[in-house]
Amino acid sequence: MNTPNTQEQIYPRNTWYVAASSAEVTDKPLGRQICGERMVFYRALENRIAAVEDFCPHRGAPLSLGRVCEGKLVCGYHGLEMGCDGKTIAMPGQRVRGFPAIKSYPVEERYGFIWVWPGDKEAADLALIPNLQWHDNPEWAYDGGLFHIKADYRLMIDNLMDLTHETYVHSTSIGQTEIDETPCKTEVIGDSEVVTSRFMESIEAPPFWKMALRCNGLADDVLVDRWQICRFTPPSHVLIEVGVAHAGKGGYDAADEHKVYSMVVDFITPETDGSMWYFWGMARKFNPGDASVTEAIKQGQHKIFSEDLEMLELQQRNLADYPERQLLKLNIDAGGVQSRRVIERLIAQEQAPVQPPVAAIA
Repeated sequence: MNTPNTQEQIYPRNTWYVAASSAEVTDKPLGRQICGERMVFYRALENRIAAVEDFCPHRGAPLSLGRVCEGKLVCGYHGLEMGCDGKTIAMPGQRVRGFPAIKSYPVEERYGFIWVWPGDKEAADLALIPNLQWHDNPEWAYDGGLFHIKADYRLMIDNLMDLTHETYVHSTSIGQTEIDETPCKTEVIGDSEVVTSRFMESIEAPPFWKMALRCNGLADDVLVDRWQICRFTPPSHVLIEVGVAHAGKGGYDAADEHKVYSMVVDFITPETDGSMWYFWGMARKFNPGDASVTEAIKQGQHKIFSEDLEMLELQQRNLADYPERQLLKLNIDAGGVQSRRVIERLIAQEQAPVQPPVAAIA
């Protein structure tokens, strides 16, 4: 059902967003705002994840300040017990069965994340959760983290779909002039995917990738072929295939013994119109059993993404202070521009009025 909205909608709702990592939802409820809605996540009976509005129907207290008892969410203000369906179950000494239900949300735990569908519950389809091939795969290792960023989530999509900024923002880790000098290619696959790719040949590896080569027992003082393949999928997921191979060994298609290959994982979840939850990480397909390598890469990523955080928050401030100013669009912006167009089309589809069925002509 479409509801009136006087404010411009900037994020799709009939879709799955990452709300939290599995590790964040333990024996206590977790409050989090997603797409402008305050939600509370908790583990019900049999460790099943549930999500309802973070609003007690009794006095409006946040249910996230309560506790979980025998699979029921208990308000920390007056002890009201809430069910997974948003209906009030009980309250000490009170008759509360007639309380109106609060909103509940489709939610699923998969691949180490909690996924939530903030839109029409009837439209929720588990098949639309992306398949993460590296999860629980012994050939891969993964670790990551979470940033809260005070910026429009679309700015992060722009950032990740145009990696030319690495030369400047990340000059001491993954940046190098060859990124600027190598043209990128952008492809749009309907409303399902936008892909921006760049392939660099016979270049020196930047510091981060020299470290990765050493971690895989490969020489770091030889020329390499490097690749970056950024894949945006709605609503706001960006997975980036990155790596280097010793030059002349086949580049992206080189055998594993000649390269280091990783998937940068970016799940970007709008909190409000001007803030986001940014779930970042890296899944690597080399030396997966070495925990010290996992930690070194995580620390390196944390530093890199911290640099992005500062840039995006100050960019957001400038855009908010000067809303009348038009921004320039260059060929390097194609990935972000096309990704935004996909988002706009999906929002338009959600907001389109429902057409009544056409009566059959007798």
